[in-house]
Amino acid sequence: MKKTILLLLFVVFAASCGTTKNIDSSNLELTFLDDYILPENLEIGGTKVGGLSGIDFYDGTYYMVCDHPGNPRFYKADIKINQKKIDTIIISEVIELDRTSRFFKNHTLDLESIRYNVEKNELVLSSEGSINNGKDPSIFHITPNGELISNYSLPDYFLASGVQKPRNNGVFEGLAESFDKSGYWAGTELPLKKDGSKPKLFPTKSPVRITHFNKENGTPTRQFVMQLENITKIPWMYFAVNGLTEILEYAPNRFLVLERAFSAGHGTNGNTVRIFDADARNAINTLNFENLRKMDYTAATKKLVFDFKSVKKQLKENTIDNLEGMTFGPDLPNGNKTLLVVSDDNFSSLGKQISQIILMEVAIKL
Repeated sequence: MKKTILLLLFVVFAASCGTTKNIDSSNLELTFLDDYILPENLEIGGTKVGGLSGIDFYDGTYYMVCDHPGNPRFYKADIKINQKKIDTIIISEVIELDRTSRFFKNHTLDLESIRYNVEKNELVLSSEGSINNGKDPSIFHITPNGELISNYSLPDYFLASGVQKPRNNGVFEGLAESFDKSGYWAGTELPLKKDGSKPKLFPTKSPVRITHFNKENGTPTRQFVMQLENITKIPWMYFAVNGLTEILEYAPNRFLVLERAFSAGHGTNGNTVRIFDADARNAINTLNFENLRKMDYTAATKKLVFDFKSVKKQLKENTIDNLEGMTFGPDLPNGNKTLLVVSDDNFSSLGKQISQIILMEVAIKL
């Protein structure tokens, strides 16, 4: 018994030592403003609104993607912000993907992120696929009506049949337009199996790959690595995870990165969600590195800029849910940016969850 207690104390100590705790506001200052909970049984166009895993904003319209593989779709919404508060949210339309193309028929569409391509009036989506069923992840362009336009060419190590063995439900979770508008960055949620281990309670080498794809021809051009944080809560049931869920490039090679950890057995308190400032200016290009364990590389550096735990008591249901999507919204009168973060409620299949939209203010000091 005494040995068990000592072991638990060691694990907790190791976890606390390996986790970034101090907020660094030298480059970015994030301030919580408000949150809004969508009605639990909201239906639009014959579909239940839920599984919101990505969000983007352009010209007054928000685009929110749903990760239901059986009916892949996205919603258009109007989010009214007044006096730094969310006044109303009106979801006006659902667009279901036209799955008649051969590409869509051959892929499982577990959609995780969405971005609006201003130049061509197209939408860019990422999907994790279904690795356990041999279905590749994907990144592709669609029309505003949900018809396929083109898809990106992926390095072999991202494929379900690849020797690197992507982790099921751990591939393309984050998607961001590059600051120079030349393409899109796609971030994996978890490390490839041969690259490193999944995050644990103690410090690990858990590198995720963030890859830039040229938007015109869909080819990968550059890649950098970022290390994930370790898990912060002891799972009282057999499941715990931490992964990258969204990215935004706010300056050249500077990124806001959303990481979401979950430890089972804590009920509605199982999530730990944080936003980091990642700097990839000195990160080495790892695009041609097949196995990160066998290579020397310089990863992006990161600083903690916001921990949602600090505002838990200010949230309407005092719950930090499964936050997965993130976008810059309209600028505020003071010139600062708004940041909106949305949660995937998993259609409450794992217990009571909520579709939560959080509004924040971002002051960029660069």
